[in-house]
Amino acid sequence: MSISLLFKIAAVGILVSVLGQVLKHAGREEQAFLTSLAGLLLVLFWIVPYISDLFQTIKDLFML
Repeated sequence: MSISLLFKIAAVGILVSVLGQVLKHAGREEQAFLTSLAGLLLVLFWIVPYISDLFQTIKDLFML
């Protein structure tokens, strides 16, 4: 896993939190929730291949 992925995740987290606060103060709680959900899904799509590789490595390590 590269360090750039960690910076991308941090940037998405900061952006989502700022947008969420702005939308909540504007009275648009539903859109703030959808923004948070979109940020979570984006990060999950980036991380899922690494989690899959981790489980494959553990499987190969213990030869299951």
